[in-house]
Amino acid sequence: MRTTAIVALVAALTAVPAAEPASSAPGSARVRVWVTTPDRAELMHERPRVTFGKQRSAHPTIVVDPGRRYQEVDGFGASITDSSAELLANLPPATRADTMRKLFDPKTGIGVSFLRQPVGSSDFTAAKEHYTYDDVPAGQTDFALRHFSIRHDEAKILPLLREAKRLNPRLKVMATPWSPPAWMKTNNSLVGGQLKDDPGIYDAYARYLVKFVQAYARAGVPVDFLSVQNEPQNRKPDAYPGTDMPVAQQVRVIEALGPKLAQASPRTKILGFDHNWATHPNDGTAEADYPYQVLRSKAAKWVAGTAYHCYYGDPSAQAALHTAFPDKGIWFTECSGSRGANDPPAKVFSDTLRWHARNVVLGTTRNWARSAVNWNIALDSTGGPHLGGCGTCTGLVTVQPDGSVVTDAEYYTIGHLSKFVKPGARRIGSTSFGTTGWNGQIMDAAFRNPDGSTALVVHNQHDDPRSFAVDLGDRTFEYTLPGGALATFTWTTQHRSRLDQVPLTGATASPDGAAAIDDDVSTRWSNGAAQAPGQFLQVDLGRRRDFRRVAVDSGGNLGDYARDWELSVSDDGTSWRSIASGEGTGQLTTIDVRRTTARYLRITSTGSAANWWSIADFRLYN
Repeated sequence: MRTTAIVALVAALTAVPAAEPASSAPGSARVRVWVTTPDRAELMHERPRVTFGKQRSAHPTIVVDPGRRYQEVDGFGASITDSSAELLANLPPATRADTMRKLFDPKTGIGVSFLRQPVGSSDFTAAKEHYTYDDVPAGQTDFALRHFSIRHDEAKILPLLREAKRLNPRLKVMATPWSPPAWMKTNNSLVGGQLKDDPGIYDAYARYLVKFVQAYARAGVPVDFLSVQNEPQNRKPDAYPGTDMPVAQQVRVIEALGPKLAQASPRTKILGFDHNWATHPNDGTAEADYPYQVLRSKAAKWVAGTAYHCYYGDPSAQAALHTAFPDKGIWFTECSGSRGANDPPAKVFSDTLRWHARNVVLGTTRNWARSAVNWNIALDSTGGPHLGGCGTCTGLVTVQPDGSVVTDAEYYTIGHLSKFVKPGARRIGSTSFGTTGWNGQIMDAAFRNPDGSTALVVHNQHDDPRSFAVDLGDRTFEYTLPGGALATFTWTTQHRSRLDQVPLTGATASPDGAAAIDDDVSTRWSNGAAQAPGQFLQVDLGRRRDFRRVAVDSGGNLGDYARDWELSVSDDGTSWRSIASGEGTGQLTTIDVRRTTARYLRITSTGSAANWWSIADFRLYN
């Protein structure tokens, strides 16, 4: 027998009481369902409600566990870039008002709750020239920042930001510069180059950023988060503002900025890095551990956490950084959809929905992100206007040549989060069988809102319909999603599980090379062969634990459950006693026993079957 992956031991279920609608009797909570399909047949379409029941299911089962609490949510959204502002501001007033409601109103729209705003110009600039807020003629400097002004933003960007905050008062704003003013840089240009390595320049740049935060606050748009450089390892930006900012320079900037910002705007948190999950080959590899270096530096005391982008690597980088620095937050702050030159709109929508569902909606949030943010909130049908940079990017909405506005895939991927998962929510435990790299399974993330409601976001990675169950301790419902569909399920319930959690972080599984347990990301153990009597999985809990229930979940590969099984326990790993046996009937096998105390558990197959025997989750309840 061989082990192909870690077995995920997850903590057990303890729901927090919350108010339940008067029409729902305890134990039969009604679940609301919204679905988006890749063929656009359903676009956040609310389907008939379903009801939790007492039945057990033979389908892959998502066990939602409010007793396991992870990161707090700040919000989900995009950026009102200069290009987006130009398009939105130039719409007829009625069309603009309708579009803003669709984007920001939590009731009639998707309730976008997080905006990442460029500090000055980016590649998505409608103006004829790139700009910052302190541009002076070539050869001149302005250390006193006498020429600082946000006048450019007062025409279109700030009015839209104020309207967004009016529609959604819980909206948070992050600010990010693509380049310092050219007079601060080695090449005297907004495009490329580095910040001059001069104490006076570091001080001036820090004051420049503080003045921006103060000016935006006076304009009615307080800044909640600030990074000091967009994509600091992008050494060769394509004709748009960018700065090669090595770790040492980012640390110097943050050391100069931290105390000034803390005094001027205590609410504003500094985020480090703001670049890809992994170092892109075009960016060089000298500082592949960039965010680690920042968080190990003296500047770390001023840094709330790290911001990531999607353009290289995968979301697991976020979890790795969280493990190394658990007291620092993770924010996911940029990812744009993209279209090929000859791709028909239907293909662009389908491909974007699927990739963003796996990687942005679920990949980032299951790997500790407090935000999930796309790039442009609005672009035109050519992917513009832009000045250099990306010519294939897509937005949440597209402004057509006739002035109409179309909602695109990113509107729905962000919407399945932002409309239902509110700022201040917490991600909670949930079994997920899918991977960001695609394995054709059901993938999900669950959240507990401040009002006590639960939102479960589910994506069917497969092209064919997939059935699954959702388990809440002593109640279950079943559902089938079309191929590629993204769905959000919400419910409010007074339910309290009769079983309390047994924390299992740090336990190990054997034989064939014991490995550390990950109590969040569902992974997979398999015997790698047809079932036969005597095959077993053994788990070391690390110390003696009390439990009254063991749940053995075989995951998404239907039929890979033990046809017959025996559960044994041991205190020393040598002497074993059997405490239960039975016949497997489906993907989730729940074994209730008298209160038992043990350090080691062994689940043994006592029957035969042509299927492999797989375990995606192995949970204990007390």
